[in-house]
Amino acid sequence: MKTALIRPFANYISKQIKRDSKNALKDQQRLQKSLVKAARSTQFGRDHDFKNIKTYEDFKTKIPIRDYEGLKGYFEKIKEGAKDVLWPGKPKYFAKTSGTTSGVKYIPVSSASVPNHINSARNALFNYISGNKTSQIFDGKVIFLSGAPTLSDTGGVKTGRLSGIVNHEVPSWLRSNQLPSYETNCIEDWEEKVDAIVEETYDQDLRIISGIPPWVLMYFEKLLVKTGKKYIKDIFPNFSVFAYGGVSFEPYRTSINEIIGKEVDMIETYPASEGFIAYSTELNHESLLLNTNSGIFYEFVKADTIFDKNPIRVDLSGVDKDIDYALIINNNAGLWGYNIGDLVRFVSLDPYKIIVSGRIKHFISAFGEHVIGKEVEQAIAEVTKALNMKVIDFTVAPEVNPSNGLPYHEWLIEFEETPNELIDVSKSIDQSIRKQNIYYDDLITGGILRSALITPIRKNGFRDMMKAQGKLGGQNKVPRLSNDRKLADLIKNL
Repeated sequence: MKTALIRPFANYISKQIKRDSKNALKDQQRLQKSLVKAARSTQFGRDHDFKNIKTYEDFKTKIPIRDYEGLKGYFEKIKEGAKDVLWPGKPKYFAKTSGTTSGVKYIPVSSASVPNHINSARNALFNYISGNKTSQIFDGKVIFLSGAPTLSDTGGVKTGRLSGIVNHEVPSWLRSNQLPSYETNCIEDWEEKVDAIVEETYDQDLRIISGIPPWVLMYFEKLLVKTGKKYIKDIFPNFSVFAYGGVSFEPYRTSINEIIGKEVDMIETYPASEGFIAYSTELNHESLLLNTNSGIFYEFVKADTIFDKNPIRVDLSGVDKDIDYALIINNNAGLWGYNIGDLVRFVSLDPYKIIVSGRIKHFISAFGEHVIGKEVEQAIAEVTKALNMKVIDFTVAPEVNPSNGLPYHEWLIEFEETPNELIDVSKSIDQSIRKQNIYYDDLITGGILRSALITPIRKNGFRDMMKAQGKLGGQNKVPRLSNDRKLADLIKNL
């Protein structure tokens, strides 16, 4: 009944999404000007001469590209209680997130930027409802596997994980559908929390499940143990939509599809503490529609130039397909020229659709090969399909100084069942990477590197590694690759 009431508005939202996709360039140009105008009197606006920014060229001249460390002085002032620093007034929230170089990060979320996070998630679901006339997903329960919604205070600003913040902003019409309960969601220990969620949900009419794939898989496994059922479809016969984000779904596709026991529709999203950037508008397509009319003005820098002293940056009008770009954010929470650390690649310019191709700091280039996340994700997807393997999780690291033989890339993989012939896995992975990355191919051909080495990881090895780091569950995910041995050595020594 509720879905039927929602459907007319969902149809309206779907049409609006299509209109926005056609007006992307105009919306982005308008946003650039309106953001500058709104923040003209802030400390950042005064420091960067916003009053004299008339064009995009002025914008690039006045506002340098920075990462968290580059803007940290402004964040610290807000944490001390100052107003009108990066955006008028004070943020409504700080999204607290861990960084690899800056420790804990405090990303401002303003009252103006909250709709970007909430409405974008809504739009992804409503667009789905509009395109699926028989769907009744809101006539049952919806579960969000997320971080705890408990908030602390930082300089008068409510502070917590983004997924927890979002829990406080869930619209009233959805609250009666939402699981788990607030009390269960507040449990900090992830394993204890999942056990409680299982107890609270195993006999409910769940229709939508949202979360990061490895933690959803953990939830599913515990459900089967609790109920004694063979498949998730036997527990939740009306379960029809899985919404996910944060990591590539491909390594988990086989395992999750098998444990569900039937095909369900997949909706991919690209949320970040800095903003809700994109979401899928077509089923069975890996591309995501860029969110161009939701308070974020985007800039792009070619990935291989991002560390140059003065890298060339372009707005949406200057991008090309099939190029990896570092994503730069300017938004209505006060992020300016902010390098969020992600790489994206346009697969369509009409409309503007992207895939996430990796992290700037997550790569292997011990020998100049510059293997990126998208390449290893694609390799594992191809190999699991070709060899009919099930992969639970994986990460890749270089071995620069082996005890014997040439250096190599080590793939640490947790299999559902370890294949008898790991050499076949190694050969297939190497072939995939060599096809995608000419530098890696040259190093193999030239005898600088030898073929990839596969190291099987014991059952639940990655979960135990994440637990040892205090990163089990929520929005945490295993880095797919790194340029050193820290993560690889940690998981091998557990």
